Amino acid sequence: MADLNPEQIRARVAELGDWFHNMDLKGVRTAPNHFLYDYPANKFARFAHAIPADMTGKSVLDIGCNAGFYSIEMKRRGADRVLGVDFDDRYLAQARFAAEVEEADIEFRKLSVYDLAALKERFDLVIFMGVLYHLRHPLLALDLIHEHVADDLLLFQSMQRGSPEVLPVAADYDFNDQAHFDEPGYPKLHFIEHRYAHDPTNWWAPNAACSAAMLRSAGFEIVEHPEEEVFLCRRGPPPKLGAAYPARASTNGHDRSGDKA
Repeated sequence: MADLNPEQIRARVAELGDWFHNMDLKGVRTAPNHFLYDYPANKFARFAHAIPADMTGKSVLDIGCNAGFYSIEMKRRGADRVLGVDFDDRYLAQARFAAEVEEADIEFRKLSVYDLAALKERFDLVIFMGVLYHLRHPLLALDLIHEHVADDLLLFQSMQRGSPEVLPVAADYDFNDQAHFDEPGYPKLHFIEHRYAHDPTNWWAPNAACSAAMLRSAGFEIVEHPEEEVFLCRRGPPPKLGAAYPARASTNGHDRSGDKA
């Protein structure tokens, strides 16, 4: 692949179909007419400083890797092992081609985020960029990442809509107290029943407060918020509630089912 000339690369890029990652493969742009222009490089430039510049000795899992932009970037930073997973065969073919052109030793596998336990491996950095809002069960995905593959850091991004404000949330509210639900900065996960941006796989659009709250709920500590949609998190203790975990005991010693905890 290193011997391919620009015309050969351009022909192969065209054969692989539409690209969402507008990558520069030895001078050939994979999506020159991208509606977000130089994406995702233009977004990455705003938070690249949050990730260690030297990833020597580190392992990286790129969930929903698409055409492999972030996988290749982590390999450029010296990561020893980079694994990219996606459930779209076209994206995986694009990623494999891009990595070969860039001479980056990266493994790509077809795998759903809900099947991460099959990897039986933990990673120093898990990248979960641009995936959450495409999932029918987003919080379950975060739970599974925490439980099965995250060993230290999580790099998270989601499309966000609604208020950028973050309202301080009380630990509990009275049943009749409803005003906080209407506050712009209260965590909200907007459900998309049909389509958004002509994309039938867009299911959710959290506001900023909701992205942060979901990460904390899944057991991640937010250590940096370098860009409005991007959070760098550290894996904390397992959470005690959620679909993948038992219900948290209440202060009166009973769980939510009414049984003795």
